[in-house]
Amino acid sequence: MITLNDYLYSGDTILKILQKYITDLRRDAKKNHNEIDLIHCNFLIQVRELLEHNDFLTVQSQKIREFYNYMAKEYPFLAFTFKGRIKSLIRAEEKINGYIVEYIYDYYLENRRCPSVSELKKRLSCFRDLIAYRIVISLPKCHLKPGDDIETEELKYLYEIANVLPGFLEEHGFTAEPANGIKESNSPLLNENVKPYYRDYICHHNTNEYRSLHVTFYDNSSRSYIEVQLRTKKMDDIAEIGAANHVIYEQRQENNRVRRDEIPYGKSIYFDESYERGKRLLELQLADLDVNMFSAIDNSLINDGCGLYRGRLILPYEHLSRFQNDLIN
Repeated sequence: MITLNDYLYSGDTILKILQKYITDLRRDAKKNHNEIDLIHCNFLIQVRELLEHNDFLTVQSQKIREFYNYMAKEYPFLAFTFKGRIKSLIRAEEKINGYIVEYIYDYYLENRRCPSVSELKKRLSCFRDLIAYRIVISLPKCHLKPGDDIETEELKYLYEIANVLPGFLEEHGFTAEPANGIKESNSPLLNENVKPYYRDYICHHNTNEYRSLHVTFYDNSSRSYIEVQLRTKKMDDIAEIGAANHVIYEQRQENNRVRRDEIPYGKSIYFDESYERGKRLLELQLADLDVNMFSAIDNSLINDGCGLYRGRLILPYEHLSRFQNDLIN
């Protein structure tokens, strides 16, 4: 079985690693008539092209900046950041293998058999977040009226911004993609005309406390999908350094063990190989890797200059509130 882990110890650049992995994986897939690994190769080619040919990202981020300028004008009292990144190679590899494992597991529980290749291939056509932007807002406490609750006030502004975003970006060359009912919002703060586009993890938050609004757009000029996430600062803290960050790792470990126990080895080669690839990625000791422009002391202290483990940054734009009046007019 060909795995990404085998290519991370030679000192190669991330692009060289990708090229070797794709070449060997495709050769092995053709030899073994493995259609899922061929799709896996095409997915990795998308990742490589984003890392290698990213001139269009400059144009794309300038369009995103137009919404930043809009917010700076409409909400000068808010502090906010616009962050953009390309998903890292390791996260992208975890994601495609995780999708395969999760889909086969859920299908097997419901039908007591594994899905056909055609059903699995259809499932693997849904990746939309290799490029992602995040809008994080914060209301300085000096702007609160007596008796106001800061979380309530920030939430009103977050949904207000969410109501404007799809129409604004469509005027700048993007097309909002329907969420097909996934995590459909029931918030009265979100307008009915935009609800079909959002996955609302605020109304439907999980036990790990992760909260965010997600919406996907198709960039008509670059012919690529982007995901935009909207959060308050508290939501972002929980996702990045709080419960949602630390609990998710433990949940993935436990979920993977349950899935392996449920589906006997040999029942599905696609499940077996994807499970093993994902397991090996979770067990990586980053300090042992030898990748050009990457180094780590341990799995927390990481200096990633190539997008191997942490996403390649496209921007941030940062707006800090300069107003110190007590009330918002």
